[in-house]
Amino acid sequence: MFPFYHISIFTCCTSLFILIISLLLHSHFNPNLQNNYQNPTINLASNSSISSPKAQKDQFYDVFTKKNHYIVRFLDYKSAHDHKIYLQESVYLKGWDWIERKNPASKYPTDFGLVAIDELNKDFLVEKFGSLELVKDISLDLSYQREVLEEKRGGKFRNKEEDVYKKVGAFVDGKKKSGKIFTAMSFGEKESDDYVVENRSDLRMNLNRNLLMQKSQVTSYFGADALWSKGYTGSKVKMAIFDTGIREEHPHFRNIKERTNWTNENTLNDNLGHGTFVAGVIAGQDQECLGFAPDTEIYAFRIFTDAQISYTSWFLDAFNYAIATNMDVLNLSIGGPDFMDLPFVEKVWELTANNIIMVSAIGNDGPLYGTLNNPADQSDVIGVGGIDYNDHIASFSSRGMSTWEIPHGYGRVKPDIVAYGKDIMGSKISTGCKSLSGTSVASPVVAGIVCLLVSVIPEGKRKAILNPASMKQALVEGAAKLSGPNMYEQGAGRVNLLESYELLKSYKPKASIFPSILDYSDCPYSWPFCRQPLYAGAMPVIFNTTILNGMGVIGYIKTPPAWHPSSEEGNLLSVHFTHSDVIWPWTGHLALHMQIKDEGAQFSGEIEGNVSVTIYNPPAPGESEPRRSTCVLHLKLKVIPTPPRSKRILWDQFHSIKYPPGYIPRDSLDVRNDILDWHGDHLHTNFHIMFNMLRDAGYYVETLGSPLTCFDARQYGTLLLVDLEDEYFDEEVRKLRDDVINSGLGLAVFADWYNVDTMVKMRFFDDNTRSWWTPVTGGANVPALNNLLAPFGIAFGDKILNGDYVLNNEQSRYASGTDIVKFPGGGYLHSFPFLDSSESGATQNLLLSGMNKADSPILGLLELSGGRIAVYGDSNCLDSSHMVTNCYWLLKRILDFTSRGIKDPVLFTDSVRQKMPLHLDRHHLPSRRTDVNFSTYSSVLGKELICRRDSRFEVWGTKGYKLEVRGRNRKLPGYDVTDLGKGLNSSVDEIPVPDKFDSTERSTGNDDFLGNKYLGLFSKEDIDLPVLVASHWLVPAVVAISGLLVLVSFWRIRQRRRRRRRGSSSGRF
Repeated sequence: MFPFYHISIFTCCTSLFILIISLLLHSHFNPNLQNNYQNPTINLASNSSISSPKAQKDQFYDVFTKKNHYIVRFLDYKSAHDHKIYLQESVYLKGWDWIERKNPASKYPTDFGLVAIDELNKDFLVEKFGSLELVKDISLDLSYQREVLEEKRGGKFRNKEEDVYKKVGAFVDGKKKSGKIFTAMSFGEKESDDYVVENRSDLRMNLNRNLLMQKSQVTSYFGADALWSKGYTGSKVKMAIFDTGIREEHPHFRNIKERTNWTNENTLNDNLGHGTFVAGVIAGQDQECLGFAPDTEIYAFRIFTDAQISYTSWFLDAFNYAIATNMDVLNLSIGGPDFMDLPFVEKVWELTANNIIMVSAIGNDGPLYGTLNNPADQSDVIGVGGIDYNDHIASFSSRGMSTWEIPHGYGRVKPDIVAYGKDIMGSKISTGCKSLSGTSVASPVVAGIVCLLVSVIPEGKRKAILNPASMKQALVEGAAKLSGPNMYEQGAGRVNLLESYELLKSYKPKASIFPSILDYSDCPYSWPFCRQPLYAGAMPVIFNTTILNGMGVIGYIKTPPAWHPSSEEGNLLSVHFTHSDVIWPWTGHLALHMQIKDEGAQFSGEIEGNVSVTIYNPPAPGESEPRRSTCVLHLKLKVIPTPPRSKRILWDQFHSIKYPPGYIPRDSLDVRNDILDWHGDHLHTNFHIMFNMLRDAGYYVETLGSPLTCFDARQYGTLLLVDLEDEYFDEEVRKLRDDVINSGLGLAVFADWYNVDTMVKMRFFDDNTRSWWTPVTGGANVPALNNLLAPFGIAFGDKILNGDYVLNNEQSRYASGTDIVKFPGGGYLHSFPFLDSSESGATQNLLLSGMNKADSPILGLLELSGGRIAVYGDSNCLDSSHMVTNCYWLLKRILDFTSRGIKDPVLFTDSVRQKMPLHLDRHHLPSRRTDVNFSTYSSVLGKELICRRDSRFEVWGTKGYKLEVRGRNRKLPGYDVTDLGKGLNSSVDEIPVPDKFDSTERSTGNDDFLGNKYLGLFSKEDIDLPVLVASHWLVPAVVAISGLLVLVSFWRIRQRRRRRRRGSSSGRF
């Protein structure tokens, strides 16, 4: 018994020991498991913005007990009562209620209903409603919020009507205010411009009146009096003003036809002043602040509350009412970055399809690029930017391009036109005039001009001639192009009332293209195209135009567009086209993808010609034959010989993610009032200054909106990765390693902060959508970048570093950047003293109070036997959105190194050369979030690897270079067969390719070359990707099986001993 007892104990202990070892190894080799323990799924009560346990409890109760409002859209228009009965008969379950909407639209058929759904039953009921046969879709009732601002000396903003101070935007001090995400539709008034007539002397009153009339009569700048003298004053034009309402019997208006309220407040009056001001610019008759069309019929839609809040459902009802009552023109001086609010966007389409001309402000988020607001960024809407009286683009006016198409395409030209929007006079709430500024002021300027132009056409012919497309044609073709601003700042130019009047008098329905010309010799208007000539071997240059179809609401392209060169050299240009299948409503897009053929590698000169496309329309009423119109786009392009490889840079656009649809946080955490990354992160939006700098430095920069497998590394000196948020395909990681080591490609990476604890703290509860908004990643996706850089032994950390440092006598600001935690020996690593502002570093900072800051590595440079790599932990110094100081000088020196091998003596000093590798265990590297479904926002996770139409023509629809080609020798419509098996025919083969990586260096002990060891399993180094095995499950599985075998062996020994004892016992008797 004694030996057996010990054996049993030994067996159990051994089994337990092996089990513990297995679990430990499994957690070691499975970082995701560790993440699950370290970063558990976040519960609703853990938001840091909730200050007390009671508040947490109240918030938790509020989330799960209140009913959220959802918009249920139906396929057909019916009475609200019929829709209600249908839902009640189809969904018997409790947990939802039909919401009655008592407004003027209730007497008309509707295509949507509003329901309140319990949070606890939300998922099931939303799915149930969405599955009904007559239901189109169901979505949350989003809300809009706009701040009505006026400017005071010193840069503060003041609402003079209420005499209260306001903040700009939807976020204040990093916290979200009530309502949907919006950008500030603000407008400013200086105190010195406030000329309210008071009970003072006649001399003072007359002086003020004269000053007003001399300075700010915007109607005189456009020659409106010339049309007034002809009897055109906006008569019988129905003008819908969607704003804050207007007061009854206002002395400045002679023709207020109707006032309607669409809010939950019981008033028709304007208590803010914005709606009254907009109406005054359009149709005011006071001599101090004349409007453009004083006889226009005003329909005031009070769509905003006194708190400046509005909901999508209010807009939908008001839009339906505008359609039912046959409005002619609609002005909307609001907007925001969310172009994915589909009920709103699609209702705007329906509105314009019903021949209502919509005018909207482009936004007050200038001078930044990529800041267009919706709905002004829609092609069927006239988007208006602002200028001052010197014809300069106003600093507040948002710039293009549109960002709907990014990252896989190229944006459209917006705004459409610009108008005076600074120091414009308009009506106050009760009486008197005031001066305001903003694109929300420029928008009613154009709306007033449109009303005046509509009245030019006899009432009986208006609907046959005028529509959103024909009016936009008259405005953009008649506009005066300004000298200085580019097309993404001014659109077609300053609106020209008299020229547009002449065009409309003789207008015949037609289709046209806007812009109608792309001229590389017209700089700066044709920026960015005129800044970089075409050349053979480059990625396609995409020019995205808008088709305006004045013939009818719906049109078709039956035959492919065609390129017609004006000379033999024009045959060197290869043009592919993508376009709208259906031109609706009134508009569509035509994108040109332009490449110079290989035989033009040495050509230098101009290529000129036309692109033509024919638009077909169904017959108009009373016509028997379909309508057709051929529109022409003129091209005048500059071509140069293919630049040397060392001068060519490829910008990765594919791995950039922006808002919407996800909460992509800002790159600089110092910026508290603009927490979303929504400017596109494109070379020609918020990185446009960097693009100009690189061109000035002699570099040629191309854009890749497809995976990294879709470019030929032999053509480029450097691949530039800046502020990227997406993941990477495994094929991309393998190809990039081969490109750098075997093809000599340079790699420059600019990362940003990434800290899970900080992201958790940045969550906020949106009372509008009744849900938590959580950042889906940091400023950059550091875990994904670390995977990409793992073959080179490089990794970033999770610190958030801030501060100033000096390098090369240049002072730079490091704004919410990250640190480098792994770097190979033999490389050059620059460190500077910073404080860590991340959540994990806060305690350490307190302990270091009064002591020296800790040095953190932020810049690394590495030379391999093939290519060269540079990594830097911050991109804010390249991004014009929130830049404090730029680091263009550093970027140029990095590119000189990665592309040309030039080592700047300041960057390559012996004092920063790493003798030993900087190392951090893999499981201590920043981890991915486990509580976010990242695939919802990613172009990689759960998606197919495919080269899109912004890559070289020969790899369209394939997986790219150096990979098995899907659809080999694929024939594109109208083009010859391309043999994809031969690869790209390089025109720069004279550039020597570095010697290929000698794999023997691994076995000779030269581990510093890639900063890791061959299968560095027990040295805890990263495994090289080509030999990566499923170590996160294989090793623990082997240990567990071994333990099981040992356990079985001991059990068999025990069984034998029992049989022996039984045999010996029976022998004794």
